[in-house]
Amino acid sequence: MRYAAELEGAGSARRHPPVEKWDPPYCGELNLVIRRDGVWVHEGSPIGRAALVRLFSTVLRREGGRYFLVTPVEKLGVVVEDAPFLAVLMRVEGAGTSQRLTFTTNVGDEATAGPGHELVVRPNPAGESAPYIHIRAGLWAKVARPVYYDLVALGEPRDCEGGVRFGVYSLGVFFPLGSATDAQLFG
Repeated sequence: MRYAAELEGAGSARRHPPVEKWDPPYCGELNLVIRRDGVWVHEGSPIGRAALVRLFSTVLRREGGRYFLVTPVEKLGVVVEDAPFLAVLMRVEGAGTSQRLTFTTNVGDEATAGPGHELVVRPNPAGESAPYIHIRAGLWAKVARPVYYDLVALGEPRDCEGGVRFGVYSLGVFFPLGSATDAQLFG
């Protein structure tokens, strides 16, 4: 997988600056777009240095439905087409209700689905249902298609309020991915 080498050693142990504590003045818009495919584009050109994208990702903040790069002295608006991150790897430990699903993003953040790191299926900007995992402080990662297929392979039906749902467990929490009827599409 193309992300595996880039993410080697980037894991969840890294710390993020306390952007939620900073209250700098808004300084305008930065010509930066985070595309729905996870590519960060500055002034029309993709940022080729993975380390620079990872650095920018640590100072990304969401406020009132908008995204900003924040430092102690300035706040610059950026455009995010879908979610700011992509979940490109999934590690599975255990099975059944004690299963643990840990997702790694394209910028090296890790999140284990469970309380505080919800796994949801919602419409993306194109109107298609897509899975997302909460990474930190209102920032979400869209689950990349190959990872989603791995996720579906782990799914099972469960009686829920409103009918039988198809989903996965992580840290004892059941995360619905769709109706049991939807699950039949995946055979």
